[in-house]
Amino acid sequence: MRKLPGSRSAPERRRECRTQRQERRRGPTWHVVWVVDDTGFPKDGKASPGVARQYSGTLGKVANCQIGVSVHAASDSASCPLAWRLFLPVSWDLPDMAGRREACRIPEDEHHQPKWRLALDMLDELARIGLRPAALIADAGYGANADFRHGLEDRGLAYVLQVKGEMTAHREDAVPHQPAYGGLGPRPLPRYRTRPVALREHVLEAGREQGQAVVWRKGSKAALSSHFVLLRVRLAGRRPKPAADGTIPLVWLIAQ
Repeated sequence: MRKLPGSRSAPERRRECRTQRQERRRGPTWHVVWVVDDTGFPKDGKASPGVARQYSGTLGKVANCQIGVSVHAASDSASCPLAWRLFLPVSWDLPDMAGRREACRIPEDEHHQPKWRLALDMLDELARIGLRPAALIADAGYGANADFRHGLEDRGLAYVLQVKGEMTAHREDAVPHQPAYGGLGPRPLPRYRTRPVALREHVLEAGREQGQAVVWRKGSKAALSSHFVLLRVRLAGRRPKPAADGTIPLVWLIAQ
């Protein structure tokens, strides 16, 4: 039996009903954040679908494991999974894996996709049944990926993503420069004359005096608090997404 274009399989219909039921049970106070993450499941053998020697943040090392990418709804008191996807390593697309794929009943049209793409696909699936997050959270494995950030922006989703200190950005007051047109060939695009610097350098330049004390909730012994520096920057990196005039949008940088 072949799935018709536009139709939904029985597992997809069950997953949709289960997700909607979970959302109804939580009620509006649960619509706080969604968390995108991946989890490693250690394995001893090679029979499980998608198992391979790969890095797992859950295990903190390279190990023989499966990786599951998930979208969870979370509040300050509980969390609940909304969607899961099994990550299929590139090695499972090789010709010599045909026997293992057949034994695991992996469909022929299922192939390796990066984890950030699996996450966006799940967000699209949840959007089709009317679910959207108030804000989305993910660690640096996703936040450092420009394609993932652009995907969230294209979908109009608010996000708070962990990033790496070596990522580069322009200052808030940086403006693009339009080079003069020489009359031959295509017109040059606007570009920033200033060199972007690492996010770490932006924070160090701001200094500790720019820090603000923030208390976010009560812990088991005392209130949980820390100092944060909040800056407006323009992310540069390899694939910035400037406007037509060359301006890179402003984002908030929150550093602890």
